[in-house]
Amino acid sequence: MAGWTEHTGQAVALPLESIDTDQLIPARFMSTPRSEGYGRFLLHDMRRDKDGTAIADMPLNRHPEASILVARRNFGSGSSREAAVYALVDFGFRAVIAPSFGDIFASNAVNNGLLPLKLDPQVVEEILVGLGGDCATATINLETCTLCIGDDRHGFDLPDKWRQKLMNGWDDIDLTRDRQQEILAFRAARRAEFGWAWPS
Repeated sequence: MAGWTEHTGQAVALPLESIDTDQLIPARFMSTPRSEGYGRFLLHDMRRDKDGTAIADMPLNRHPEASILVARRNFGSGSSREAAVYALVDFGFRAVIAPSFGDIFASNAVNNGLLPLKLDPQVVEEILVGLGGDCATATINLETCTLCIGDDRHGFDLPDKWRQKLMNGWDDIDLTRDRQQEILAFRAARRAEFGWAWPS
């Protein structure tokens, strides 16, 4: 997975709250191999009618070029399915902006290169109003932890480990491997001090 430090793309509004993982990708699509891509399943039942026809005024259908999604609170709640993140990433999203996220969703997002960007609810509402039914160019910088959209600039908090993962394209295993020398040194010191506890 490629890391990223700065992303400029089109932001689109989906002014709904509590969009859960079953909405992000309905369970019936999860038997599809990931190699075939999950993007077409993203928010399937919001984007398409019962006949499978795309709903014209659905924001993601109007703006398939968008790579930054803006939504209301509690985004990614529900079950822990990582496929919800796969669907967003495969559709082309690099970031989701919301006032709050499901904890497991947020961790899965970072491990797959997707930024869960948390902003104050009032700020999010201002962005949603500014976007309306349209798109706007936005730039996210992970080094400075800033979001620039239109003439507005917003700072955001991002845990250091999350920033390291996103910028390097790492998951939890890569983060552990980065400390391999420390791990080996600890093991050697432990073995030297407590040799009797080690099997012969």
